[in-house]
Amino acid sequence: MAGRAVGPKGLVCAVAGAGLALSPALVPGLVPALVPAPAVADDGGGASAQQLAQEAKKNLLDAKSVRLKLTDHSAGTAASRTQPVFMDLALDQHGNCAGIMRMAAKGGSVELIKRGEQVWMKPDTAFWKAQVPGSQGAAVAELFKNRYIHGSTKDALLKGLADTCDLSAFQKQVDTGSSAHDRTLTKGAETTIDGTKVVPLKGTEAGRRSVLYVTSKAPHRLVRAAQRGGGTDMTLDFTDYGKPVPSKTPPASQSVDIGKLQQELQNT
Repeated sequence: MAGRAVGPKGLVCAVAGAGLALSPALVPGLVPALVPAPAVADDGGGASAQQLAQEAKKNLLDAKSVRLKLTDHSAGTAASRTQPVFMDLALDQHGNCAGIMRMAAKGGSVELIKRGEQVWMKPDTAFWKAQVPGSQGAAVAELFKNRYIHGSTKDALLKGLADTCDLSAFQKQVDTGSSAHDRTLTKGAETTIDGTKVVPLKGTEAGRRSVLYVTSKAPHRLVRAAQRGGGTDMTLDFTDYGKPVPSKTPPASQSVDIGKLQQELQNT
């Protein structure tokens, strides 16, 4: 077998850890940007930037479910196979979620489904090859081709995925995040994102430019949070407020128990 040996526990941890890295609450800068700073400039006319930001924050905290789409073009992320450059995940306050993540540097992608304590993950061939060195990667990719890895969050190896899918934990991070006292928010000219009219709220923090795009009409909701500068280039989109997370789960015929995964990897 070419390359260094990889034990089954290490591989499964790599898969689970990739999911944890996608937790929206761990995206640096974007969560604090959602907390309105006390010093606010207003261009006059209509609600102030402060009022729009506060209502958008309240509606995000009150959301029973939401769909998050993360795009990360930061220089440091693009060079790493272990960091996600894209995520599209629907999640709710009950810990249910469904979506996909794509890793950087041709590190592949993983489909993710969680209902209650049950978790399904389906890595693609590129992901397996990126995580498992040498010829073993191709063998593992073929062994689990088009099949989901199924397990429970009670398994220590999958527990981190519960945090990824926890909207309540994300909302708590938004609610308790520290605001930047030297940052001001200013209203920009109304624009459109995917057919929705929004008002950009612009600010600067630690040399990074942040923009919160909030719907022009009530209820004022956050549609996009973007941050640029200092090596950071990230966008987080928010859609489908209150829309149920897809409930379909893979059939047993398309799933492999995580325990069997470890056994089969041991023999590969």
